[in-house]
Amino acid sequence: MEGVHFLINTLAILAFATFLVSASDPSPLQDFCVALNDTKSAVFVNGKFCKDPKLANADDFFFSGLQIARSTQNPLGSTVTAVNVDQIAGLNTLGISLARIDFARNGLNPPHTHPCATEILLVLEGTLYVGFVTSNADNNRLFTKVLNKGDVFVFPIGLIHFQLNVGEGNAVAQAALSSQNPGVITIANAVFGSDPPINPEALAKAFRVDNKAVEYLQKQFWYDNNN
Repeated sequence: MEGVHFLINTLAILAFATFLVSASDPSPLQDFCVALNDTKSAVFVNGKFCKDPKLANADDFFFSGLQIARSTQNPLGSTVTAVNVDQIAGLNTLGISLARIDFARNGLNPPHTHPCATEILLVLEGTLYVGFVTSNADNNRLFTKVLNKGDVFVFPIGLIHFQLNVGEGNAVAQAALSSQNPGVITIANAVFGSDPPINPEALAKAFRVDNKAVEYLQKQFWYDNNN
């Protein structure tokens, strides 16, 4: 009899866990939900208000200009051009977005993370040194690869990753991400450029440097290469 109760309890827990998993990221219950800034006569779904589906049109699912090279005249030598729900309103609830990344020679897309998305990167031109670092539980292992034109690399959701142009000229890559709005946290910007600043003593202890080194870094201009 105890075995039966154990089996029932186990099945109940599994069923509840399955419910939580499916409830955290449900599939859309309609064909689309075009994002709308006007809150009148709209329904709030997944971070955006939705326009009446009957009023949607082809332009809600369209973006032009990703073929145009962006300027990389900045401290990082790279520019990210995002195509997410803020650029294509029809992406709302569809769980996908795109980005173009332009690199000058020696340009860097600095260590960063996307809290809400896995990224798959395709090199269109040039040569990139790319990598990601696993979580503390996996001993912060570094996975790296040198990518050439046509090569593809995956950065798992939430992990710190980067891309560095190691070729002789400019480079271009295109990334697809598994969220309509992946989010981005650039590590250096977040740690040393927060507003208000993190207490230097906390950072000095974390990075095992003196307070002056932290204060110097906090005074720097931390450039955001995301358009």
